[in-house]
Amino acid sequence: MLSSNGGDEPTFTRIKIPPNQPRLISVSGEADRYVLIEDLIERNLDLLLPDLDIRDVSKFKVTRNAEVRRNEEVAEDLVDMVEEVIEQRRFATVVRLEVDADMPDGSLAILKDQLGVDDREVFHREGPIDFEDFFELIDLDRPDLKPPAWSPKPHPRLGSLASDTRDETKSIFDEIKHGDILAHHPYHSFEGTVQRFLNAAATDPDVLAVKAAIYRTASDSKVIQSLINAADNGKQVAVMVELKARFDEKNNLEWVRQLEEEGIHVAYGTVGLKTHTKTALVVRQEEDGVQLYSHIGTGNYHSGTAKGYSDLGLLTADRDIGFDLTKVFNFFTGPTLDDRFRKLLIAPVTMRERFTEMVRREAEHARAGQRARIVVKINGLEDPSMVEELYRASMAGVEIDLIVRDICRLRPGIGGLSENITVHSIVGRFLEHARIFYFENGGSPEWYIGSADWMTRNLDYRVEAVAPVEDTQLREQLRFILEASLTDNRRRWVMQSDGTYEAVSSDDDPVRDIQEILMTATEAAFDNGYGPGMIVDTDLIEETLLVEDVTESETDARSEVSDEADLDADEKQTHSDGGDLSVFDVYSDHWYRPDSETYDWAVRTAEGDRRYFKTREGAQNRLQTEYK
Repeated sequence: MLSSNGGDEPTFTRIKIPPNQPRLISVSGEADRYVLIEDLIERNLDLLLPDLDIRDVSKFKVTRNAEVRRNEEVAEDLVDMVEEVIEQRRFATVVRLEVDADMPDGSLAILKDQLGVDDREVFHREGPIDFEDFFELIDLDRPDLKPPAWSPKPHPRLGSLASDTRDETKSIFDEIKHGDILAHHPYHSFEGTVQRFLNAAATDPDVLAVKAAIYRTASDSKVIQSLINAADNGKQVAVMVELKARFDEKNNLEWVRQLEEEGIHVAYGTVGLKTHTKTALVVRQEEDGVQLYSHIGTGNYHSGTAKGYSDLGLLTADRDIGFDLTKVFNFFTGPTLDDRFRKLLIAPVTMRERFTEMVRREAEHARAGQRARIVVKINGLEDPSMVEELYRASMAGVEIDLIVRDICRLRPGIGGLSENITVHSIVGRFLEHARIFYFENGGSPEWYIGSADWMTRNLDYRVEAVAPVEDTQLREQLRFILEASLTDNRRRWVMQSDGTYEAVSSDDDPVRDIQEILMTATEAAFDNGYGPGMIVDTDLIEETLLVEDVTESETDARSEVSDEADLDADEKQTHSDGGDLSVFDVYSDHWYRPDSETYDWAVRTAEGDRRYFKTREGAQNRLQTEYK
């Protein structure tokens, strides 16, 4: 706020921080000392605004709605539409106004009026506004302020990084054909696994075609260059580039133009859907016929984020998966998406239905006294229908562990509804981005990885792919990841029934950091030479999740409570003769002890169903809920 002399009505002047200048200005002669450019400008406003009375200086930041709506059905050209959306985003509705904590009321009132925001959208900030530019401080040579550096390791089955000679390209396809490979980034090198797979496809003379779906990729993407090299070498190349990947539209537009200039068949996206699947397909002529090699990942084909995001990728020569991927890529250039797939779960056509079936199947197993457990690791759980299915499964007695890094709509630990559900969240040096799904299925376990979260947008409005993991050794690696995550006492938070989170502390126990554990396991595998991607330390996990089919006979035989001394006051009721009886005595006809290695307690509900519990407390609460 300023005026030309002390008596004039003050006027509002906005000074934009130049985006083409560094935010952190180094202090001359002082190592590792910086001043913010906005503070530098503020201290020198007399040079910028001479002969004016500066009454107040406050900093603010505006966040606009990134979701600029356009009707794709009537858009004549998707590229033009996306370019228009990028331009319109500059003038979109303001959804957040961040201001200095001490901004005067008069200045704030002007901003609110001009930007059309109310108090709910105003946030007062102490200290600097917007910390995004502080990332460059990480590059300072200050090892005393950083965790030990981590360098991703080559996958032991693919050896060290080497030039793409004929022998090398042959060996990677032979290795995949020999058995599926599970890469785990950033523990395994992206360049030595996914990038090497694509480089080999580009140079191998026996490769006929290469197809890839790109959602986000680096600005200097070697993935794109591999696809261009493949086209130059006479391969048939088809690329699906999702132009509607939020905040990456401009980068993806540039890649589309470069790919098209190289004569590559590019699909831009699908009307009404975003293509979020992370998949690639290589078609290769071999002595016994045409072979399909597939990559199904949980993360983007982005070498940069692969160093900081924790993601999984399956390299497989499974013919059924290859046929399924062929259908998906045909959809990108064809009219409709097939709803018949051999192994893959594909959104939006089969995935929701199959996940729902698998959750309900676990509930049926639990009611029948069979092994039933669900462990899911995802980024978000928001879909109301999936939340309801999980509640119903919990009520049936299914033990459920959900490792959800971000938003979770479900509330765990509510008696009679979700007492069998635990929600965890892990926040560490790497962004937990992998999606893993485990269903115990009565002793015939099923494991999956893929691109989809349990969000409505993923299940209904995106093209997603989730693949089964069937190799026992790879399942052991996935089990290690999940079980070690569930016992982490350094990076893990557990949601309470009111939606708040509590950090898990090690107390007097040894510190268990899942990401440190996985780094150690990867280094051990690398040092061990050819073999699995990680050396699984079975001392760190209980191995309760199944990797192979087991048989288990369970009966409805009831056993008595062996130790009444453990009963607490809440478990007792007063009998008519004045004596104290436990809930289990009062309702003795409504519970029993199943012959199960998984559950210790079973309750017969008023509707005639059975609910199974691992703890006495859970069975007690259910009896009180049903019959008290």
